[in-house]
Amino acid sequence: MKVLILNWRDITHPQSGGAECFIHEIGKRLAKSNEVTLFCGKYPGCTLEDEIDGIKIRRMGNQFTLYLRAVMAYKKHYFDLVIDDINGVPFFSPIYADARIVPVIHHVMGWEIFKKELPMPLSYVGYFAEKSIPKIYKGQHFVVVSESTKKDLSEMLGVPRDNISIVYSGLNIDTSAAVAKSATPTLCYVGRVKSYKRVDDIIRAFAKVLEKIPDAKLIIAGRGDYDDLKAVANELNITSKIDFRGEVAEDEKVRILSSSWVCLMASMKEGWGLGPMEANICSTPVVAYNVPGIRDSMKDGETAYLVEDGNIDLLAEKTIDILTNQEDRERMSKASLAWASNFTWDRTTQQLLEAMDLVEEAKFVSSD
Repeated sequence: MKVLILNWRDITHPQSGGAECFIHEIGKRLAKSNEVTLFCGKYPGCTLEDEIDGIKIRRMGNQFTLYLRAVMAYKKHYFDLVIDDINGVPFFSPIYADARIVPVIHHVMGWEIFKKELPMPLSYVGYFAEKSIPKIYKGQHFVVVSESTKKDLSEMLGVPRDNISIVYSGLNIDTSAAVAKSATPTLCYVGRVKSYKRVDDIIRAFAKVLEKIPDAKLIIAGRGDYDDLKAVANELNITSKIDFRGEVAEDEKVRILSSSWVCLMASMKEGWGLGPMEANICSTPVVAYNVPGIRDSMKDGETAYLVEDGNIDLLAEKTIDILTNQEDRERMSKASLAWASNFTWDRTTQQLLEAMDLVEEAKFVSSD
């Protein structure tokens, strides 16, 4: 079978994230017994053609022209199956693709996210493009990564729930680099530094933690601009207590997550919650806002404490509870590892094929 994946970025893109990981892990498994091609956008310094893990990658256009370029490129080839990964702005594949289409949505952005992440008038363009999804993809069966995304797709965009299947993300983090827990109370945030991630809330909560546990420290690691975060830390006079690590390699990420006592998350919403799941697989419990995506990937009271969205005081309070209660912390640590161990990419790929009745047509070979 000839499979085409449409996604705005590939796994090598400097701004790649959970969506790119999801697509790549499924793609490389399908590529073991199918011909898989990915159409995605270019970035500075990239090659136009590449092959990674058996996936033929064709990079074309920028974040604005990619969608038109993809239409033109599609017309030059034949495909049996199109996996259309929708990240806010859709590829509108049902308009031009004569193949079986699998639309994949990680989370419905909504106006608040578009307004926070894009300047005017691009925020309006993205918002109305997303609102057009039900009409353009009418009759298609969607794949989403969480119950929260299914709820949003149904309630915010009007897609019938019967036309939506949930396929949970896997984890491919290599825990062989894991280390023992730090001797001193250590908190962490590991992920992209974006405004909707609200890492500044984590810093403000940490300042409250320091009032009760003065020897605690916080590590912030991930790609993004740290200037505003450093300004908040300076304003609170806690800069010396925070290690702004920046972007880190995979093995360093594992060392940070495994050595930390608690991982903090303050996102407005997530598709699934890859970051906290990676913390769990490193035996680290999470304290987070109870928001879409996070509430789907975490088990409140077992692998995480979920608190009222935007309540920094509660974020700090539950963090202090874990740091000061060794028995509770060890219980949650064990539960976190057990829970996260259930999620593999082989399972994810099989679930996607089953949801779309494609098990016989698109074979895949285990990579786990």
